Amino acid sequence: MQIVFTVPGDPVAKGRAKFARQGGFVRAYTLKETVRYENLVRLAAQEAMAGAGLLDGPVSLVVAIYLPIPQSWSKKKQDKARTGLVGATKKPDADNILKALKDGMNGVVYVDDARITDITLQKRYATTPRVDVIVRALDMEAA
Repeated sequence: MQIVFTVPGDPVAKGRAKFARQGGFVRAYTLKETVRYENLVRLAAQEAMAGAGLLDGPVSLVVAIYLPIPQSWSKKKQDKARTGLVGATKKPDADNILKALKDGMNGVVYVDDARITDITLQKRYATTPRVDVIVRALDMEAA
């Protein structure tokens, strides 16, 4: 089984948990931006699943992150970025975006993100920022 979907818009990295004092207690909370992005991932994944059951075995994850090209760059550098000749080395970090994606797919695509055994991850610049995701069920016994 293979699930393919795109999360539109600027990729958002999973933020660190924040802490706030409430009365005599300290509570942890997730930033609104992170929650919003994980919900967007969840929505895109639900649509792609189209009612299919959760994956419960090992899965591979292929993620292509496309960041917006900075408008402050010269036209020449923008063109190079568009064709892949400029590496996407600015923030957000690819692994932090991956964390938000994995958490957004939890309970929607797979039972738990611990099921992910293989990951292919790339980060590039593009005219249309987005994240393309492919999740494949792996048949480990056939390998």
